[in-house]
Amino acid sequence: MTWYFDSHIHLSDPAYSSDMEYILKGMECLNIKACCVSMDVKNSLQTLKLADKNNLVLPFIGIHPECANNELEKMIDLIENNHHCISGIGEIGLDPTYVSNDEDTKRQIHVFETLLSSAEKFDKPVSIHSRKSLDDVFQIMTSYDTKHALLHWFDGSKKQLQKAMDMGFFVSYGPVMIYANDKQTLLSKTDESKILVETDGPVRFSRCFEMKSGQISYIPSVIFCASKIIGKTFDDMTLLLEKNTKSFLGI
Repeated sequence: MTWYFDSHIHLSDPAYSSDMEYILKGMECLNIKACCVSMDVKNSLQTLKLADKNNLVLPFIGIHPECANNELEKMIDLIENNHHCISGIGEIGLDPTYVSNDEDTKRQIHVFETLLSSAEKFDKPVSIHSRKSLDDVFQIMTSYDTKHALLHWFDGSKKQLQKAMDMGFFVSYGPVMIYANDKQTLLSKTDESKILVETDGPVRFSRCFEMKSGQISYIPSVIFCASKIIGKTFDDMTLLLEKNTKSFLGI
């Protein structure tokens, strides 16, 4: 059986809670597995609970740069206590959008580096947030293993994309690619073995999605678009993405 994978979605976000039974049933019918990323300790606990109920949910726990705070020790303990059942660590990374001063920057970096160390300790893949901070992420990651690291929602330049490929990162593209020429161009220049797809739901998408929250059911459409850009059949693209995602996850 061939599986579709959403490499980055916030299924444990409250936006999905009322429809969760329907979402999980849809994943079962469509053969979709989801890398469910988390924002903070509370949300990570919700992710673990959701994954415990359904094996189509692949749990990633971590601290988003927006939430870089004093919960780091709790998160380290949570990873220590659950490393046997988590699929990865994320969403982690850097983002100056959430920084007000030098202390905020230092805190973000400390949280990011500490969780990267935990990922290496337990040999777990990481899902990285790198908005407006790709060069800083590259610099930090020279000290860590990048072979199972995903730069989710890749939004860099062609030069930064080449840097990501040279360093062995995976990169993922989402529903925006369906209507954004710049994302289509980036995809066309990405090493085929490093391409993943995602929704990053419940982020909302414009154009053909009419500002609706991202749904995991969008994944086949993203794959279809990617197949046209790469020049593959839909089935071949699906097989490639399944292989890539399993490589990212180390399974």
